[in-house]
Amino acid sequence: MIKFTTVDEVCELVTDGTHYTPKDVGIGVPFLTVKDVSDDKLDFDKCSFIADEDYHTAKLGNSAPQKGDILFSKDGTVGKVHIVNTDKPFAVLSSLAILRPNKKLIESQYLGNVLRLPLVLDDAIKKKTGSAIRRIILADLKKVKFPLPPLEEQKRIAEILDRTQSLISKRKEAIELLDTLTQSIFLEMFGDPVTNPKNIKTLPLAKVCKRITDGTHQPPKWSTSGHPFLFVSNIVSGKISFDTAKFISNETHEELTRRCPIEIDDVLYSTVGSYGVPVIVKTDRKFAFQRHIAHIKPDSNLINSQFLCAMLASPPLKHQADRAARGVAQKTVNLEEIRKFIIFCPSFDVQKEFAQRVEAIEKLKATHHTSLTELQALFASLQHRAFRGEL
Repeated sequence: MIKFTTVDEVCELVTDGTHYTPKDVGIGVPFLTVKDVSDDKLDFDKCSFIADEDYHTAKLGNSAPQKGDILFSKDGTVGKVHIVNTDKPFAVLSSLAILRPNKKLIESQYLGNVLRLPLVLDDAIKKKTGSAIRRIILADLKKVKFPLPPLEEQKRIAEILDRTQSLISKRKEAIELLDTLTQSIFLEMFGDPVTNPKNIKTLPLAKVCKRITDGTHQPPKWSTSGHPFLFVSNIVSGKISFDTAKFISNETHEELTRRCPIEIDDVLYSTVGSYGVPVIVKTDRKFAFQRHIAHIKPDSNLINSQFLCAMLASPPLKHQADRAARGVAQKTVNLEEIRKFIIFCPSFDVQKEFAQRVEAIEKLKATHHTSLTELQALFASLQHRAFRGEL
């Protein structure tokens, strides 16, 4: 019979990060929030940095994790789990819980893996409270239950899962490297758009497009099923996510897209919040979207969609978007500013050459994504079997 325990019973310490945000001094000791943490890594490049005094204060308050601790995101995005495997000093904000395993009772790797188990994670998520920002409080996190085999069995399970997780991490790293390769090819072929060392012809974006508009400004009539209705969160780097809970009927779709049909090779561009993310429409699937997504319809006689998408994703175009963005709570880039974006307009043959090179990268990425999906399915199966005592 499998013994069950709780987080509180197997941890020497269950606490969280600082309940105040130390001043970001630009250099010093890393200070992480939920956005800087993933299952695979801690982002020490894009985080804040705090003074030594603030770090020592955080350390005295048990807000500085140690190697072997488990970080668990408890505010907003509940359920990110990271096993700390570095001796590098850093501190965290209170949105992250710090779990310090009792090594006589439980292995860090086992605890980290068991907290990722869907059934266990669901137990934690069901305990979330709040409305504006969803969170799980430490008292409830301590009560989360999970199976606890003997230490030797924990080590065996952890080793199997770690090997699979390592393959998943390597596959993700390969995909990230391929993502950067497109921009490297762009710079190699065309140079920096700011200095334009190759004297390539430039034009406002509107001059090479048939139309630049956006999605509907009014909430449509919803249906329980039908065609997906997308929001700005569905525009992610490299692809359109059709993961949505909102649907519209065929009739509503016709009404929303009559003035500007969505076609293959059109470019969508996020304009609010995480603005400046372009994606190419690569499907004839019917869908519609909100006004926070710009709909760019390139003139195929003047500009290649693949080239345009890479151009819009380049740092100089991001800089143009940053300068054009307005607002405080949520910055927005309006359509008029987008139409004014200055872009390269090299010969169409050169654009096609670039597109062909990018297409080769996309095919390789697709292979890696397929492999990643298979590995993640394998990991989930191994988790399920391991914690039922069948591995």
